[in-house]
Amino acid sequence: MISGIELAILIVVFLVTSIIGVVTGSNSLIAVPAMFQLGIPAREAVATNMFALVFMAVGGTIPFARAGKLNVRRTWPLLVLTAIGSTVGALLVGLITDQTMRIIVSVAMFAVAAFILIRRNAGVAGESVSAKMASVALVGTFLLAIYGGLFSGGYVTMLTALLVATFGLTFSEAVGATKLLNIISSSVASAVFIWQGLVDFRLGIILGITMFIGGYIGGHYASKMNEIWLRRIFLAAVFALAIKTIYDII
Repeated sequence: MISGIELAILIVVFLVTSIIGVVTGSNSLIAVPAMFQLGIPAREAVATNMFALVFMAVGGTIPFARAGKLNVRRTWPLLVLTAIGSTVGALLVGLITDQTMRIIVSVAMFAVAAFILIRRNAGVAGESVSAKMASVALVGTFLLAIYGGLFSGGYVTMLTALLVATFGLTFSEAVGATKLLNIISSSVASAVFIWQGLVDFRLGIILGITMFIGGYIGGHYASKMNEIWLRRIFLAAVFALAIKTIYDII
């Protein structure tokens, strides 16, 4: 049981990271370690954070839905693959080492960010994609969903980059789509964690409400940004996060 002061610290951390994380993703890479520092057991922290992420994803999706930036007809295959992959990932918790995950995340983020930089129009204007690239998007979405169900740290960041690079979405469309996909991913993984008895509902509901508010605020402003600014913010966050991850590994 954490103290009132420790709970207040977590509320501030989760609020700030969820506001920013709507665009950049990767808030779990800050929020979950904060839970570790306060003595919350690792598996319980991951599970409770995942439960709270459902609220953030819902809050972040609402502004994009109101702005008409969600294309469910085009992204429904991604929703199905996300549900399946997230279930697999949640069942694998504890089997893959943290070090391995850090290496995978850092390499993937550098690779996809470099790809976006090379394609200067990626994410700024919607593009038509070949069947081959669409297949890459589908496979990548499934593999990322496994990781998202397993931990989620960096999941939305990489998924946003993947949809921009291979699925022809603009940044605002990709950010909106990842919020919708994250509802599925977090909900499925949370269901598995609840079944395993790992979710602290008292803490999860408090942090969930906090993240819903943060997600809504972040989504409100992100849905009004132009594509160029979203691209700049996203790429800056990706490179900073990748450098930090490599630093932690070293």
